[in-house]
Amino acid sequence: MARRLFGTDGVRGVAGEVLTADLALRLGRAVTTQSPAGRPQVLVIRDTRESGEMLESALAAGVTSAGGDVLLGGVLPTPAAPLLIGRYGFDLAAVISASHNPFADNGIKFFGPDGFKLSDETEAGIEAHLDDEPARAAGSGSPVIGRVRPLHGTLEDYLRELQTRFADLDLTGVDVVLDCAHGATYQAAPEIFRRLGATVTVLADEPDGRNINAGCGSTHLDRLVATVKAGGHDLGFGFDGDGDRVLAVDRHGVVVDGDELIALAALSLRARGRLTGGVAVTVMTNYGFHAGMRDAGVDVAVTAVGDRYVLEELRTRGWSLGGEQSGHIIDMGFVPSGDGIASALLTLEALGGGDLADRAAMAKIPQRLVNVPVADRDAAMTSDDLAAAIARESEALEGRGRVLVRPSGTEQLVRVMVEAPTQDETDAVAARLVDIVEALQATA
Repeated sequence: MARRLFGTDGVRGVAGEVLTADLALRLGRAVTTQSPAGRPQVLVIRDTRESGEMLESALAAGVTSAGGDVLLGGVLPTPAAPLLIGRYGFDLAAVISASHNPFADNGIKFFGPDGFKLSDETEAGIEAHLDDEPARAAGSGSPVIGRVRPLHGTLEDYLRELQTRFADLDLTGVDVVLDCAHGATYQAAPEIFRRLGATVTVLADEPDGRNINAGCGSTHLDRLVATVKAGGHDLGFGFDGDGDRVLAVDRHGVVVDGDELIALAALSLRARGRLTGGVAVTVMTNYGFHAGMRDAGVDVAVTAVGDRYVLEELRTRGWSLGGEQSGHIIDMGFVPSGDGIASALLTLEALGGGDLADRAAMAKIPQRLVNVPVADRDAAMTSDDLAAAIARESEALEGRGRVLVRPSGTEQLVRVMVEAPTQDETDAVAARLVDIVEALQATA
């Protein structure tokens, strides 16, 4: 059965329109019914969106109506879910968040008892349960009703896991700026950096339910760049709304993306004997990363875009490190999920007291990524004109660069990515392809 609701990162859409309270309730009931546990214990955490409380209540109602118990963990970064599953032995966890999307969107993603996101097959089973739910309800007997209770101390549990992993990291004398995107990291990130000795300046740490990701965080780095440069700080980190990704800014205000952070981490972890196997990255990863890892003798595996596919590759190969250019970095030695805070600390561990501006793990070639809004991302990708243009531009860049045009997994966008030897050529190729996608939109 083809999945209709679940994208690459759970169920996501405009809260109250696509992701309604009714759908959240039905999802909670379905995922609980699918669990092999007799009385599933289900952790629920969320980010700071105003719709989070509504969806939390509806999801909890669904879980309890199917006989599961709900533990409310409050506002926490996404990676806290698998860590708390491991700590308490929960059967399931649900994270209510739309990551880097605007506040009006929200989402629900599920983690299984092993701490990994649910498989495509399990998600398809949940959707099948939704489809025949009326028939099941009609034939059901006396229901078993679960309970809802708060789980206290979850923030401290998460901080303790970070502090244990980075116990040897002394940040005394490090002057860092943290942009928390008014999201799920607004408490945890400043606290762990201060506990490790850093001098911390915090941006976007006053969530009001609507300001999450609004002109801040990893998708809007201008304020972080300006603050690092103007204040003479050593570096800065920008997190996204749910805290599973991070980008960095060096003291000159230059943005350091996930490719460079993963390269730094790979070489550092290998030197410390903590890198198992090679590194898994996506098709979006810069060619310079591949060259740098080849020169360093580190194997690289390439996956489709999406942290779930990176994670699947790591599990299949038994490797420990992978991630995406967007700043999703997975260190399986800590948690089977992207963790922006842990990745920031991993970067500082890799620097070993050095300057991020002096990084030399890889040399990037110019890259241009343009997100083009469309009415139907899948229909746009079937265009013969677009396919011919991609083939033409790819042939012209053969051996010098590359073209990648793909639909977004979570939004109605076509992503156009070009790499070429010079920025001018990169921009020109990207502009030609974007023009074609926009022309398709105009005629749709």
